[in-house]
This record gives sequence, C-alpha cells and structure tokens, in this order.
Amino acid sequence: MLRYIIRRVLTVIPVLLGVSVLVFGFVRLIPGDPALVMLGERATDESVARVRAQLGLDEPIYKQYLIFLGNALHGDLGTSILRGEPVAEQLAHRFPATVELAVSAIIIALVIGIPAGILSAVRRGSVFDMGSMLVALTGVSMPIFWLGLMLIFLFAVVLHWLPTGGRMPAGMRVEPITNFMLIDTLLRGNIPAFAQAVRHLILPAIALATIPMAIIARMTRSAMLESLGNDYTRTAHAKGLQERTVVGRHVLRNAWLPIITVVGLQVGFLLSGAILTETVFSWPGIGRWLVEAIFARDYPIVQGVTLFIAVIFVVVNLLVDVLYAFVDPRIRFE
Repeated sequence: MLRYIIRRVLTVIPVLLGVSVLVFGFVRLIPGDPALVMLGERATDESVARVRAQLGLDEPIYKQYLIFLGNALHGDLGTSILRGEPVAEQLAHRFPATVELAVSAIIIALVIGIPAGILSAVRRGSVFDMGSMLVALTGVSMPIFWLGLMLIFLFAVVLHWLPTGGRMPAGMRVEPITNFMLIDTLLRGNIPAFAQAVRHLILPAIALATIPMAIIARMTRSAMLESLGNDYTRTAHAKGLQERTVVGRHVLRNAWLPIITVVGLQVGFLLSGAILTETVFSWPGIGRWLVEAIFARDYPIVQGVTLFIAVIFVVVNLLVDVLYAFVDPRIRFE
C-alpha cells in the first residue's frame, strides 16, 4: 500500500511542474499590459517602464518563470496589481466561502444522487427509474444561472423564505477566526448569525448541487446495472441471499470505482469556484474573484488563482487514486 501511494505522489510532481508552465505561459497570452492597466492609458513611457521593472516584466521570460516558480513554492503568489494586496492573503480569505458552498453542494448531491441511482438500477424500467432519470437529465441540461434566478424569484421574491444572496445579512458581522462562516458563528456562540449563514447558503448550494447530483445518479445507475449483470450477482441470487445483501455486499461494492471517479471530478470542479453560481448569488468565492481579475487584467491574481485551482484538481485526483487502493485491493497489488 505504501509503495503504491509513494508512486502516485511522485507522478504528481512532473504534472504540477507542467501545470505551472502552462499557467505561466497562458497568462502571458492575455492581451493588455499590466503596467498600463495600473497607470491608465495616459501614462508616459517612462512611468510604464518603471512599473514594468518593479513587476519584473522587463526580465527574460525564462527568468520570470523561475521567479514565479520559486515564489509559488514558498507560498508567495504575487501581489494584486490593482489592490496592492498579496494574492495568497486574498485567496485565504475567499477560498473558505467556496469550500463551504462546494461541500454543501456535494453533500446534497451525494445524499440524493447515490440512493436515486441505486434504486433506479434495482427497479430498472419502473416509474421511479424513468422519473429519476428524467429529473437527472433535466438537471444536467438546465443552465445553472437560469435555475439560480428561478430559485431566487420563487423562494426569495415570491415566498420570502430565503435571502437573495450574499453570505450574511447587511449589517450583521461576525469576527472571523477561520473564515468559514458556519464554523466561526458556532465558535463565537452566535446562534442567530449561524442560522442566517445557513439560510444564505441553502439556495446557492441547491443550485450548485443540481448538475453533480444528476451526474452522480446517472453514473451510479450505470455502474450498478453493469454489476447486476455479472456472474457473481447471479450466483449470490442462486444461493438464496436476500436482495438487500446482494445489492449491498456484492453489487454496490463492485460499482464503487466509477462512482468514486465521478465524485472526485465533481469535487474538483466545485472547489475550483462555481463562477455562475457565485455571480448569481453574490457569493464572495474564488470563482467570481477570478472573473473580476480577468476583466481587470490583474495578472498576479489570474496566475495565482489558476495555479491554485490546477493544484486542487491534481490533489483531488491523487486522493481518488489512493482511495481506489482501499476500495479495490487488486489495484495496489497490480
């Protein structure tokens, strides 16, 4: 097991180096001069040259990359051009909001998607099967910004049950400890603020969970159907085992690998920042922040956040690979 994990970790190193090269190169292809963005279009050539020197943009491209890589390895993702604040500090402040939203969405997707997929496979061809797959197809096809707006219109504008957006009501402030609003309100013992944080989280979490929930349900159903058609399932039925035992011990255990794969991919996507959901619900996460930085030509933010998102995907895939070894011992032996 340890050898398998070490081998997987070692394969991540060249991947991360390749990712850093791609991120650095693609950001340099974005039109516009960061120094000109800072100073404005009426800036003189001398002032532009001075700012370019301060940002290190006058160095050879390979030297710029080595400086960027060295700083990234030390946790320095640069300084925002427009705000003058370290990107790492802003990222640490905004990422918890994305994590709260992503974790809530993936919990909703798992709690509903996996049982729906299992029941659809066991009751193949039933009304429940056709209905759940129709809902899953609708969830995958529905534009998330439209769903978000409809949820806001129904539950916030018409019914007045939930707020329209944001993390907390205007005027209510909780002194941050971890920057996770749900955790901070509990640590402060502020139950009314915790209740408000939950209310503000419900609509964006539901909107964000629709696509992962549909994908997980469809993949679970597909993996279960494949496992139900294998010889070991027929043998278990021939032995007279109960349906619950056959499904739990034999069918579901052998269907976990593709389910884990698709869940891992969805976690990576959600943690990278749900741009549309965060924009519709005014959620202060990294997805919305990245879009604002792209429009503002704030290279350090775009570069640092993109690299951070890529690292998230690589780490999540690594964890999925390691989890494979626990679910299926044949993988680590091979």
